[in-house]
Amino acid sequence: MTTASPERAGLWLIGARGSVATTTIAGRAALAAGLFPPTGLVTALPPFADCALPALDDLVVGGHDIADTPLPKRAEQLVAAGVLPPGLPAAIAAELAAADAEIKTPGPEPAADIADFTRRHGLARTVVVNVATTETAPAISTAYASAAIEAGCAYVNFTPSTGMRAPGLAERAHRAGLPHAGRDGKTGQTLLRAALAPMFAQRALDVRAWSGTNLLGGGDGAALEEPAAAAAKNAGKARVLADTLGTTPEGTVHIDNVPALGDWKTAWDHVAFDGFLGTRMVLQTIWQGCDSALAAPLVLDLARLLARAHAAGLSGPVPGLGFYFKDPDTGPAALADQHRELLALADALRARP
Repeated sequence: MTTASPERAGLWLIGARGSVATTTIAGRAALAAGLFPPTGLVTALPPFADCALPALDDLVVGGHDIADTPLPKRAEQLVAAGVLPPGLPAAIAAELAAADAEIKTPGPEPAADIADFTRRHGLARTVVVNVATTETAPAISTAYASAAIEAGCAYVNFTPSTGMRAPGLAERAHRAGLPHAGRDGKTGQTLLRAALAPMFAQRALDVRAWSGTNLLGGGDGAALEEPAAAAAKNAGKARVLADTLGTTPEGTVHIDNVPALGDWKTAWDHVAFDGFLGTRMVLQTIWQGCDSALAAPLVLDLARLLARAHAAGLSGPVPGLGFYFKDPDTGPAALADQHRELLALADALRARP
């Protein structure tokens, strides 16, 4: 059992009524109530015991969204889509209603909403997490990263949007003593690439081409029809190959919007490689999963880790959190190396007051 900090922390979600946010909010309530085991929650594993991470029932949730469908209704929609288990919205109705009451329509001063939320709930600190639909221009995500700094909050960019990567923002966060992490949560195809690419490099196998196709629906499926948004998404997928293999192999990733899939996605990869004496071989993979269910535990992990990092006095990009991202701020590309850095972060947090 993880030893928790007595301090309550806030989780402020940008895109708070979207599928990922709703699954995160419902999942936090379900796990805090002991209704389900913490499957997929890395911070529930033994290496994170005694790190003084905030407990899930010590996370208070709020956020911004332009959508007006209440969280209880969104949760029921996700049950119908097979994302959430039947009966869960009724079991956590009070928690969904409480979180929904803390979701604000974005206004001209988002930092004021975040600061007011932190003050009203007597929170030690708040972590702002961007889980909004991928944007085609940097204005909104950059504004929220700036608002997080202004409100004195740690920040996570779980999307391919610009966020803290806009000029000057990372420096502002560091000067303000605020930790941050990003960019673009690693939940499916790139997670698999980060695990497989080192195998080829370590076995001295020559990857000639690596191509992929993604079929997905939901808001991201529609947003990624925009070439600029798709390019930002694919940049992270390509980065892990270039960083691990030392070169970028031939091949592209195609992203196709299939609205009927909703929160479910299918990803195919085709890897052409040369073995001993030039023998030509192929590896093919198929990944089918629910994006919201893959992402939600990572959002909870990051909220807990960033809250603790902030309490421990860390600022700037937090080492070890590349494990969670396609396009991390710092650190290696290979999943095993990223995991070692994450465990080193756990050790560092455990040693700090």
